[in-house]
Amino acid sequence: MRCPSCDHPEDRVIDSRPLESSSVIRRRRLCVYCGKRFTTYERVESTPLMVIKSDNRREPFNRAKMREGVQRACEKRPISPASVEKLISEVEYDLQDFVLEVPSSDIGDRLLKKLLDLDPVAYVRFASVYRQFKDLDDFYHELTKVKRKSEARKV
Repeated sequence: MRCPSCDHPEDRVIDSRPLESSSVIRRRRLCVYCGKRFTTYERVESTPLMVIKSDNRREPFNRAKMREGVQRACEKRPISPASVEKLISEVEYDLQDFVLEVPSSDIGDRLLKKLLDLDPVAYVRFASVYRQFKDLDDFYHELTKVKRKSEARKV
């Protein structure tokens, strides 16, 4: 690792800490030449995951795209950004079971399951886009299903 201050190639690791459920390691380093301290973050490089869309197109997995959809569903709801980030990280971690490709329907279903536990309104918002509701009947059927599941949990 080169020092960002003097570009010297030698440094010493002072401290290492795992972040984000141990998938990232934060290292504090000390340049042996100039004495400056700096931080690096190490992430395990995994094989890029391809998403198989419903029309059989393939595109690289994009965490930001997943986060954007969930954030939009959670707008104006009492859901913290940390909760959204945790949900995204959990789904992304679950996707490690797939080797090279994952169907987009699998990602959507996993997100829906987590959203139902987090917030029923966010769940219905996400489901309306994900399942492409055509009319009020689609909303009504989904709402009754969510209400039944919610009541079953209370018992």
